[in-house]
Amino acid sequence: MNRAKIVGTGSSVPKKILTNADLEKIVATSDQWITERTGIKERHIVVEGEKFSDLCTKASEGALKRAHMKAEDIDMILVGTISGDMPFPATACLVQKNLGASKAAASDVGAACVGFLYGLHLADGLIQSAKAENVLVIGGEILSRYVDWTDRSTCVLFGDGAGAVILQATKGDHGILGTRMKSDGKYADFIHMPGGGSNFPANDPRTCEQRLPYIKMKGNETFKVAVKAMADITAGVLKEQGFANEDVKVFIPHQANERIIDAVGSRLKFPPERVYKNVDRYGNTSAASIPIALDELVAADRLHAGDLVLMTAFGAGLVWGSALVRW
Repeated sequence: MNRAKIVGTGSSVPKKILTNADLEKIVATSDQWITERTGIKERHIVVEGEKFSDLCTKASEGALKRAHMKAEDIDMILVGTISGDMPFPATACLVQKNLGASKAAASDVGAACVGFLYGLHLADGLIQSAKAENVLVIGGEILSRYVDWTDRSTCVLFGDGAGAVILQATKGDHGILGTRMKSDGKYADFIHMPGGGSNFPANDPRTCEQRLPYIKMKGNETFKVAVKAMADITAGVLKEQGFANEDVKVFIPHQANERIIDAVGSRLKFPPERVYKNVDRYGNTSAASIPIALDELVAADRLHAGDLVLMTAFGAGLVWGSALVRW
């Protein structure tokens, strides 16, 4: 049976940095309030003219370079996102055009903050079944264009960016060892954006009048479900593959906020030094947070052959998932 091995990583974030001090001038908040509740100090956000597909393309080019591959080698492109350039076509098709990946099929994966892991899950299945040999999986968002800048509880959280990995079929024992994905639609109103779809379309004046095309979130309720869900599914993947937490080199949770990261790490009994964090520098980049973290670890030469990397994420849907990879 084929196994899906990560052979290249890449990432891209906008140049503009929005600090907590900048936010103090926009909304009733403070650096202390944001830091104590989220651990976030700054985030990267797009400016006028910057497109999500451009961030995805740059991240993909980095992954292809690290993998020593050409775009024509790619069989499938999967983009995990809920903030594509437009409702259709899929951003994956735009990335395909930008890269010149003429052989690839392309599709988006709408699983919010878990979009990258859902993409890994699908790509792993394609490679295991020999329906693809080389798959480009991208996770990213530009949620700064969907936040309500008058709502201090949500506008301080999100940043923009994209991360990418190349998965390649191998007969060896390195690569994705196991994945688990779950969802529960009864919590759909915990994190959602009611306007902009066919229910409340953008061309209906009432959609904007009622401020519907903005992220709405029940923070406290989400926190309680998120911590338990991520911890449980991650422990399940480890047990299923026959490993204990002390076998894991690095644990990469979705960078939603520091309190959730710490709570999940504590519940799984991971020492802080093995829990990766960059939420202070990027904020919540949704589907981009895990692939950006992976690329940072690779760039810093912190991952070596045989290392076990454990990932988990949670997002709107509600959806959650976990993946275990042998580097």
